[in-house]
Amino acid sequence: MNAPDKRIGRQTPTDSVVLPYEDTKGGAAVLLYEQSGQKAIEWQELMMSDIMAVNDEGLWTHMKFGWSIPRRNGKSELLIMRAIWGLTHGEQVLYTAHRTTTSSNAYLKIIRLLDKMGFRLNEDYKTTRGHGLEHIKWLKSRDGEPGIINFRTRTGTGGLGEGYDLLIIDEAQEYTTDQETALKYVVTDSPNPQTLMCGTPPTAVSGGAVFADFREKVLSGKETDSGWAEWGVSKLSNAHDVELWYETNPSLGVILSERTVRSELNTDPYFLDDNIQRLGLWILYSQKSAISRAEWRERALKEPPALPEDHPLFIGVKYGKDTENVSAAVAVRLDADRIFVEALDCRSQRDGNAWLIAYMKNPNVTAVVIDGAGNQQILAAEMEDAGIELVPTLPKVSDIVEANALFEKRLFSGGICHAGQPALEQSVSNSEHRAIGNNGGFGYRSMLDKADVTLLEAVSLAHLACASAEDEEEIQTVYV
Repeated sequence: MNAPDKRIGRQTPTDSVVLPYEDTKGGAAVLLYEQSGQKAIEWQELMMSDIMAVNDEGLWTHMKFGWSIPRRNGKSELLIMRAIWGLTHGEQVLYTAHRTTTSSNAYLKIIRLLDKMGFRLNEDYKTTRGHGLEHIKWLKSRDGEPGIINFRTRTGTGGLGEGYDLLIIDEAQEYTTDQETALKYVVTDSPNPQTLMCGTPPTAVSGGAVFADFREKVLSGKETDSGWAEWGVSKLSNAHDVELWYETNPSLGVILSERTVRSELNTDPYFLDDNIQRLGLWILYSQKSAISRAEWRERALKEPPALPEDHPLFIGVKYGKDTENVSAAVAVRLDADRIFVEALDCRSQRDGNAWLIAYMKNPNVTAVVIDGAGNQQILAAEMEDAGIELVPTLPKVSDIVEANALFEKRLFSGGICHAGQPALEQSVSNSEHRAIGNNGGFGYRSMLDKADVTLLEAVSLAHLACASAEDEEEIQTVYV
């Protein structure tokens, strides 16, 4: 009888943004690393493929890439693999860390690995060592440019006046703004620069803000040519839950054991530090909604508009991705400059679609937009079975990107108004951007467990249908 396979942690991130690519040098970097006798874990191989992806011109797809993984999972091993490949391929590498011991340990580890790979000191490479000023130089240069790695402890002035191809930020949760100011320009002159940031979610006493800011920008679609990956829970959870250990620790069962994790935990299962350090929880110490409550309330009408009986209606339907709810909203044009939006309802998907069909049977419904993979076709078929001749629009990702960008643009310019519904206000004013598509587009996700973002998403879809209606010549003015 065969023994059961040993259980290991989740090998793919719980959240990530990776730009599309067809070629990568990651496999070559892993093979070089494994010449030392070390074996990369599957998640490390997958990450190296993403980190070292290249475009048609041979340039790094991700000029910046960051990742956050709970402690003792081997996240810095990716930095070691990338640095060794850079050293042996003519790159100028700057490896920085918050502590001198961390940068020195990285230097010593790379030296040991090079020896195990069969490379020899003073034949293949040479080294110099000073306190926090270690240096490795590859003697077999490629294209006349020898590879180097300089190891430094980060300061507010370190790196000024130096030029590199690869900038490594280890212990990135401690990377401060003044350090970034001193270091971010060191790769400016490189024809193919890359910056890597690796760390754990910051605690309340972490000194850096750059890592968290980079994460927010990438996940919200505000950072171009960049990638991100993380393993972690989305809210404060039971740190004693073994299932969550496997979900958030990719090396559990390989280099990390259940026994080790259990021994390090606080007796309080909801101890915040355990959530951060072991479950990868990101605490938003400074939450800010994409649309503030004040901005939303500024567009509220004192009284709902009085619509003519035959006024065209535009409906948006959004099936939840993170929840089991479905929301519907309606939009109407008030005049050439304003569109009124209103949430119709938010119900469990288990309730079926009959209530949605009832709305769509209204003869004034001019267009319907439905979003939600796995449910779009079902609702479209039920509409046809119900005798509704209107063919709904099933948007692509590019359409969703357009809908959200247009919605915010018109909202902030005064082109959208609403009736001040409390549920919709809660959804709108507790939402943040998330990256979707490949060109910096954004969608929405809720910042609160009790606020369903599908209400906002349905309103955005209804607004798009109304704003893009072809029959704009017959705009009816509605007095409110």
